[in-house]
Amino acid sequence: MTASADLSTEKQAAEMGLSADEFALICQRLGRTPNLTELGIFSAMWSEHCSYKSSRRWLKTLPTTGKQVIHGPGENAGVVDIGDGMAAVFKIESHNHPSFIEPYQGAATGVGGILRDVFTMGARPVALLNALRFGAPDHPLSRHLVGGVVSGIGGYGNCIGIPTVGGETHFDPSYNQNILVNAMAVGLAQADRIFLSAASGPGNPVIYIGAKTGRDGIHGATMASAEFSEEDSSKRPTVQVGDPLAGKLLMEASLELMASDSVVSIQDMGAAGLTSSSVEMSSKGGLGMEINLDKVPTREKGMIPYEIMLSESQERMLVVLKPDAMDRAKAIFDKWDLDFAVIGKVTDSGHLVLKTGDQVVADLPIAPLVEDAPEYDRDYKDTPTAKPIPNQDLITEMPLGEALIKMMGSHFLASRRWIYEQYDRHVMADTIIESGGDAAMIRVHNTQRGMSMTTDCTQRYVLADPFMGAMQAVAEAYRNITATGATPLATTNNLNFGNPEKPAIMGQIVGAIKGMGAACSALNTPIVSGNVSLYNETDGKAISPAPVIGMIGVIDDIAHAIKIAINAPDETVYIIGQAQDTNDGWLSNSVYAHVIADQTMASAPPPVDLTAEAKHGDMIRQLNTKGLITAAHDIGDGGALTALAEMVLAGSYGVELIGSDHQRSHGWAFGEDQGRYLIVTHDPDAVEVAAQAEHIPLQKIATTISAKELKLGNDDIISVTDLRSIHEGWLPNVMSQKKGA
Repeated sequence: MTASADLSTEKQAAEMGLSADEFALICQRLGRTPNLTELGIFSAMWSEHCSYKSSRRWLKTLPTTGKQVIHGPGENAGVVDIGDGMAAVFKIESHNHPSFIEPYQGAATGVGGILRDVFTMGARPVALLNALRFGAPDHPLSRHLVGGVVSGIGGYGNCIGIPTVGGETHFDPSYNQNILVNAMAVGLAQADRIFLSAASGPGNPVIYIGAKTGRDGIHGATMASAEFSEEDSSKRPTVQVGDPLAGKLLMEASLELMASDSVVSIQDMGAAGLTSSSVEMSSKGGLGMEINLDKVPTREKGMIPYEIMLSESQERMLVVLKPDAMDRAKAIFDKWDLDFAVIGKVTDSGHLVLKTGDQVVADLPIAPLVEDAPEYDRDYKDTPTAKPIPNQDLITEMPLGEALIKMMGSHFLASRRWIYEQYDRHVMADTIIESGGDAAMIRVHNTQRGMSMTTDCTQRYVLADPFMGAMQAVAEAYRNITATGATPLATTNNLNFGNPEKPAIMGQIVGAIKGMGAACSALNTPIVSGNVSLYNETDGKAISPAPVIGMIGVIDDIAHAIKIAINAPDETVYIIGQAQDTNDGWLSNSVYAHVIADQTMASAPPPVDLTAEAKHGDMIRQLNTKGLITAAHDIGDGGALTALAEMVLAGSYGVELIGSDHQRSHGWAFGEDQGRYLIVTHDPDAVEVAAQAEHIPLQKIATTISAKELKLGNDDIISVTDLRSIHEGWLPNVMSQKKGA
């Protein structure tokens, strides 16, 4: 190390998010004090966002393998076999802190980053989804944040030409000062043409491609690994600035480059930018890398090594090329008008060596940055067992129809149309099912095969019982995929929690991972990729935990895809998974409990029976294969009657409940018991025979009618027009209110 390098201090380490013990460990691993650039590299690589130092021990327990899995966790995205020589490449990641500070750019760059994770593996992105959490609808910041985030997602996805086909949006006061923006991307690739990130071939050139490096996003990974405070809204320089048009050019150029047989390995410059890409490529290949920082294209004058290495400017990639591929690779990037710079070479030193001119400005062994990074076995305290609230303490005398209308117009269940209509859902012309149903579905281009995809998590369940709540998130994703007629294949996750240094929060993390693992194992949906976002707290107050599940499935023929819309009269509606004589549902911690009974305590969520989930899912697919289902819908938030109302709103016909008055109780109508589906059929006899043969509980609840009404009883009839006005009007009304109203 040159004498002119400024040595770092413990105070600087603390400012970068490193503890005193971690700074001492860095000095010990190096046998010296690092300089400022080196310390910045350590702080980024040892951040929670990059190292998973608090969660890694538990993440290792998750199921990650299966005959469908081509590549599991550890690469830029997960890869699963979908048949016919094709693979799905997918992942979900968070951009929470940046989206609170600068909602448009935070959300936009979250979309851009997850797209790069997919196409860097040689897959063409074909779909985007998102999972959003905002504060209370009446909080002063909510409208600003919702508007900015939705505009950012649409602004990037619409411009780059990838359909945003699904997702979820929740409102909860715990997110008032710390929103969650999780973005998921799905791509398609040839199963035998997947590109990985491990560097190889000492002497091979290291190429920087894409946009120039600026000062935006410096230390973004570190910011994403720390708690918020009131002052953090001023941290705009740590938020990256996205350019979707440059992102489009980079995507096309990268895919063309990979098709040209020029690439040895390739890595997105995501969190921690050039630092993480160079270090991770070297680590995975068991090699080293030498980089001349003078060769890095910059858009601002006078950038120092620290800034160049820690910048998270967008639309950039790092590539190791085959030695004979330089000319054809450069020609591709010249054609797309993107930077193409030879900035270094692969070495066998096991070190990352950075130079400016002939001066070495950093020389770090790779192992302490990755394999030997701290891994904490943090103390944790299990979440106390929440007790269920008995139905008799929740049920009111409110008429069934009045309760339904109030719930359908609440922030829990009101339509998110205002959001998803701002996204282009049909670009690429392969969208079969879009936002508003159980799961989205796209056609595998030029085939009849379809891929179904969803994001799910009910955070109020997880807050009350992390194990059961995370298990339920997986089960609901499984049901949503199943309800489209597809077979669930694999899972990605985004674990959004508070400060893991607090035993109660760490207990939430441990419980959720255990529940998620149990469900994914039982339902044969291994976890192939994911992201952990911790320290989601503001001034010491944590968010409600949200281990979001992203899941994909496949259907052989999109002609057999199922939608939720009721589109014919004189058909029969059944609940799959509920016996004919079962009429008192689980209301504890339900939407009904919160909206109608005004109960906000964290009471026990409904239990999940994984054996029943798998069995009932198989029944749906069996009935669909026989052509017996004309519409289907998972029963989730709000229970059976709200699910039925959603099916009516999606279609052109109404329904009339059948059965005695006690079958129309509030517990029956709004209980959130798991493992259930609504199906509509034109052949009820065949459905009953099939269900009986497999010992599947079945309850007949309604018939479809020509009138656009929900006939709940002789004197309890709801106009679909009135219900739609309330259901779809809530969010536009919230967003149109004047400030302070």
